[in-house]
Amino acid sequence: MKRWLLASLCLVVLLVGYTKVMGRLAGGPEPVAESVEQADLITVDKTQRRMQLWHAGKLLSEYRIVLGAAGDEGHKQREGDQRTPEGRYLIDWRNAKSMDYLSLHISYPNAQDQAAAAARGESPGGNIMIHGLPNGWGWLGPLHHLWDWTDGCIAVSNDEMRDIWLRVANGTPIEIH
Repeated sequence: MKRWLLASLCLVVLLVGYTKVMGRLAGGPEPVAESVEQADLITVDKTQRRMQLWHAGKLLSEYRIVLGAAGDEGHKQREGDQRTPEGRYLIDWRNAKSMDYLSLHISYPNAQDQAAAAARGESPGGNIMIHGLPNGWGWLGPLHHLWDWTDGCIAVSNDEMRDIWLRVANGTPIEIH
């Protein structure tokens, strides 16, 4: 009886997990907020660990963020340095099927970043995103602020990422300081 109950419980857990995964993979149309709630600028203060969404000079939302494991040690120099870039970039594409809960790509490296890395004989790295928690780890939302854990990305809780996803269109500028 105990084995049957344990097997049934495992089957339920697997089915629920499968349903959640398949729901995420299904994708769907890109969500969009009302135009007055749509951000026209994102600012990031690495020292304060804050990201803000703006529309026409009005603050829409503010989020507590986590950065690359090198924290606020300065501008990203090369692949693998775990620094978050600094400067002005764009949100240039989005990924609804990311390994982290939703992700918005930051246009790092730009031409200047590429030239500086090439002069040092290094790769500038790339694939810098704003994203939620790794899939399946959303329950860590309240705890993920305890340390900088990304490889150079900007991370928020999954609920916050859903809000950002709705308010930020491709082409939105982002200023990271």
